[in-house]
Amino acid sequence: MRTDVPFTDLPAMTREIWPGIAPEFTEALLTGQYIGGAPVAEFERRWARYCGVRHAVGVANGTDALELTLLALGIGAGDEVVVPANTFIATAAAVVRAGATPVFTDVDPDTLLLTPELLAAAITARTRAVMVVHLYGNVADLEGIGCVARAAGIHVVEDAAQAHGAERNGRRAGSAGIAGCFSFYPGKNLGAFGDGGAVVTDDPKLAERVRALANHGRSNGSAHYEHEFVGTNSRLDTLQAIALTAKLARLDEWTDARIALADGYRKRLAGTPVRLTGVEDGVRHAYHLMVARVDRRDEVRDLLHRRGIRTGVHYPVPCHRQPPLRRYASAPLPVCEEAARTQFSLPLYPHLTEEQLDLVCEALDEAVSGRAPRE
Repeated sequence: MRTDVPFTDLPAMTREIWPGIAPEFTEALLTGQYIGGAPVAEFERRWARYCGVRHAVGVANGTDALELTLLALGIGAGDEVVVPANTFIATAAAVVRAGATPVFTDVDPDTLLLTPELLAAAITARTRAVMVVHLYGNVADLEGIGCVARAAGIHVVEDAAQAHGAERNGRRAGSAGIAGCFSFYPGKNLGAFGDGGAVVTDDPKLAERVRALANHGRSNGSAHYEHEFVGTNSRLDTLQAIALTAKLARLDEWTDARIALADGYRKRLAGTPVRLTGVEDGVRHAYHLMVARVDRRDEVRDLLHRRGIRTGVHYPVPCHRQPPLRRYASAPLPVCEEAARTQFSLPLYPHLTEEQLDLVCEALDEAVSGRAPRE
């Protein structure tokens, strides 16, 4: 029996918000207000408040948010930044593009996240920062990592590109380190209609520096052709800010729906060979991705695909095995490498129905157990 379950459903989210933003969106298009302006400032204000910090700076994408933060902190040549290898390449690439050296670590075998113990083992005299990745919408042990970082005198930068609205012990992802870096790529829990990103922080000087770097090195109050230092062009545009503000009003509702669906996955798949990533006490997982690990991963995905069920793989090659980053790999990282072979992502989005959830779990159970599909 063939069913059709997409991996995600972005148009469903757009249909929810479009009637409310159509007038403002059209006005921005027809008046020529495409860069900056009140919509961007309003989104930055709301996003900072949502994250529980004083400042938010909209930028062009999540990768720029990471790189600009490192540059604003003065991290560059001769410095090391600790990075878990189980992440999208942007995390490590931002370190390299800033001129620093990524030091790759393994991850916890249950959560697949960085731990305080792994961080402590990776720190050297050259370490300036750790890039904590809240992967899949989960939140790493920020308290423990913060203690290790403070003892070593290094910065904690949060890569929260997949953790919009996630929490640990009541504190939002992105608010515990010196800065939190977000992506608003369309597929994120809070996604724009194109690329977008933001840096959030309680440090006003850091926020000002990131904003200046993202605006061709113009400091606050500078004339258009006055540049204090060499920057780049990385600004959140007006149309994206309008869409993001509307989606932000629904983010908690959509996150609650993701959590309920994730609970459904966990209940239905209990007792099967499917391993789902762990969640520690006190964490409100935002479930950007529902990650499972199975033997014969590619075969299982193919069987699901034949049933019309779409899945993803995040990520099939760990960072330290990527060709441009291999020179930074100092040792095997067995947990990351095992995860790369076995992990894949199940359909999960706010508009996924209970019927679709049942179909996915039934098909997955049959695929991993070798049973024939039901007629």
